[in-house]
Amino acid sequence: MMTVNEVSKLTGVSIRALQYYDTIGLLPPTEYTEAGYRLYDDAAMERLQQILLFKELEFPLKEIKAIMDAPDFDRDKALSQQIKLLTMKKEHLEHLIDFARKIKTTGVDKMDFHVFDTTKMDEYASQAKEQWGQTAAYKEYEAKTKNQSPDTQKLAWKNLMLIFVDFGKMKEKEPGNEEAQRQVKKLQYYISEYFYMCSKEILKGLGQLYASGGEFTENIDKVAGSGTAAFAAKAIELYCK
Repeated sequence: MMTVNEVSKLTGVSIRALQYYDTIGLLPPTEYTEAGYRLYDDAAMERLQQILLFKELEFPLKEIKAIMDAPDFDRDKALSQQIKLLTMKKEHLEHLIDFARKIKTTGVDKMDFHVFDTTKMDEYASQAKEQWGQTAAYKEYEAKTKNQSPDTQKLAWKNLMLIFVDFGKMKEKEPGNEEAQRQVKKLQYYISEYFYMCSKEILKGLGQLYASGGEFTENIDKVAGSGTAAFAAKAIELYCK
């Protein structure tokens, strides 16, 4: 666990910014000390990395939160876009450096401004934003949560994780048994009610995410016990058949 001061020193994000991220529900701390100080674990630090990379795409914090909180958030897709944009920025800076060196050695070319053109980079960032913002799930999730307080949103996520706690209690049983299948239906209804319409197709995709070994797997197993994410994913797979 890291304190807010340690996180600030490590990342360069100010304490005030981290406090604000908590207030708006973008980066809640993992837990608080008895004295009320924020503490962050590895999963929280991974989320912070994602947030900072999204900021390189120049997304507003509100949009970053909506995207990352959506159950269909595709981390690999986000990373691919972030890598692409950062590479473009790197190349742009390298061209600027070469141009500045040229001016220093040969003088100014009053008609040469092409090196300052960021059109391609801006277009890519705009397309990335549009891809995230135009998904039906994103729009529905944003519509349902735009007027909710941070506390209400936190409660919705807490209750979602409690569904997985119940999955954890039955993970030693067969994922196709009646109890597990009822729990999958409960999960599907809950997502539809509080996030967006969860069809069987979407639910199947979510199940695959739960078993992917990434952030979803870690968070579910942390709350509900090791192996719960894999059990829930298998139960969802059978349900969707």
